[in-house]
Parts: sequence; structure tokens; C-alpha cells
Amino acid sequence: MRIFGKGRHRPSASWRQATDRAFTLIGDGRYEDAGALLTRAADLEPWLSESWFNLALLHKFRHDWEQARAAGLRAVALLDRDTGAPDWWNVGIAATALQDWPLARRAWQAYGLKVPGSATDSGEPLGMDLGSAAVRLSPEGEAEVVWGRRLDPARIEVLSIPLPSSGRRWGEVVLHDGVPHGERSTAAGHTYPVFDEIELWAPSPVPTWVVLLEAASEADRDALEQLASDAGFAAEDWSSSVRLLCRMCSESRMPSDEGDGEHLDPHDHSEPGHPGPLGHRTDGQLWVPERECGIAAPASLVRGLLDGWVADSPDSRDWRDLEEVC
Repeated sequence: MRIFGKGRHRPSASWRQATDRAFTLIGDGRYEDAGALLTRAADLEPWLSESWFNLALLHKFRHDWEQARAAGLRAVALLDRDTGAPDWWNVGIAATALQDWPLARRAWQAYGLKVPGSATDSGEPLGMDLGSAAVRLSPEGEAEVVWGRRLDPARIEVLSIPLPSSGRRWGEVVLHDGVPHGERSTAAGHTYPVFDEIELWAPSPVPTWVVLLEAASEADRDALEQLASDAGFAAEDWSSSVRLLCRMCSESRMPSDEGDGEHLDPHDHSEPGHPGPLGHRTDGQLWVPERECGIAAPASLVRGLLDGWVADSPDSRDWRDLEEVC
């Protein structure tokens, strides 16, 4: 994170000492003390873009978006290159947090990204078509990696159903950092970055439910997920989609699978043979009919959804213990 000037002149020893000490304090979570040192560094070398970049970075860590935007704009005003500078990326994140769409659009364009629409558009930058990615919710707490759709370079719409421990819901939009921490690869060979959540950008009104299913086959389970999707909401078999990973594994490149069958993945720290969030594997021989399932749907719909699912095949399906958890 430390960036020293390489352009017009070398920063002073006092600037370097203050900056070094500030980032040590940031690592310890002492943001106030770090802020005093980085402010001093900016006073010592106000013509260095790095002085203001570092302050903008600190304000981003503190979620002080007004100050992050102000410091970021001072940093980009002193840049000696046209595109690709991380200073512009931080400005884009701050502008997105503040819904300052003209500045966000300008920042992404200055970074070198193509943004649909004209430079004078004042609305939210839409249609960037950045594809899918994973986002690590609550990265400093009980971190959970879920799938989502990138709306722009700083926001992801959550399309998985997060576990209640994350405090997040399906359909929420989270602000995320620009540098990925880890990757998830699929059987098809595609690799997707994992970004860290910064904060909740737009909440979802749709609650999360947990329910125990009796599904005689995978097809029965799949039918509920399809039924929920057709209704405009979501269901997810947590018994097969959840894996427990240590931080080191989570921040590396990990295969992303449904957890069915026998897996000898040394990175998987869950227990085999136990459906639910504490284990996703079976013994490889037998489908386990009891499934713990997350459902994202309104209270007025969720029971009807489950009853309709059972009514389509009453001999192979049942549900019980429905509970709203987030």
C-alpha cells in the first residue's frame, strides 16, 4: 500500500518516516493516529500525489467518503500519467459510495475503462457488463464468499443467499474494494476474482429463511430452486453449497463446486456426512434426503412456495422448521 514518489523529486526522510509509521498504525487499526501522521506527511510534501493518495486510502478504510473524495481529487490533480493510476480507482469508489455519478464516470474513464453513455451523463453508469464475480462479505468478521453480478467497478449485487451470520441478504448491493483477494474457478475452466466488501450500499427488503427439506433426489431439490427463481426470488441448498475454509485457503485460488460426491479437497475444513452449513460432503455413494435450504422470499410467499413444491410431488418431498433468520 505504501507508494513513494519516483517523479519530480524524492520525498524527504521525514515524509518517509511519517508514512511508514502511519501504515504500521493502519495495520493495527489505529486510524486516528495514522491520520495525524499522514496529514503531517501531506503538509511536508503537498505537491506529491502520493501524499494525498495515502490520505484518500486511509479515509476509504474509515468509510469517510467525503474526505476520501476530497483527498483523492487532490491526488489525481498531481498525477504525472494519464490513465491507469490507482488514485482514480479510489476516487471512483468514493464517488460511487456518495452516488456522485458524474465523478464516478469520470474516474472510471480516467482509469482506462469504457463507460457506456456520454461524458456529460449525470445518471448512474449502467450497462458496463463486467460479468460475474465473488465477494467476501464481512471480511474482518465471519467472512463468507458469495456469488454476485458486477454492476460497475465498485459494486456487486449479491445473487447467492448468504448465511445469516454475515448479516447480508440476497439481492443486496455491496460496495467492494478494487484489489481481489483470491479467486474461484469452475469446472468449465473459468476463473473469477473475489473482492472484499467495504460496506452495504443498498439493502434488500427480501428476508432470508432457513428450512429443512426432505428431497428424495437432486431433481426434487433442483425443482424448488427453479420454482423460487421463476417467482423472482431464490432458494439455495446450503447442505451442498457451503464449505468452511480457513482464511489462507479462502484468499487463494479455490475450485467452486456444488459439494456433491466424495471430495478429497485438503482445503475443505467441513465435516463429511453432515448436511448444513457445517458440512457439504456426502460419502460419495448416497444422496442425503434431508437438506438445509436457504430461501430468499417475502413472508407472504415463502410458505406457499414450499407447499406448491410439495404438491407437485408429495411422495418425494416435504418441509419443516421454517424460520426467518435475516
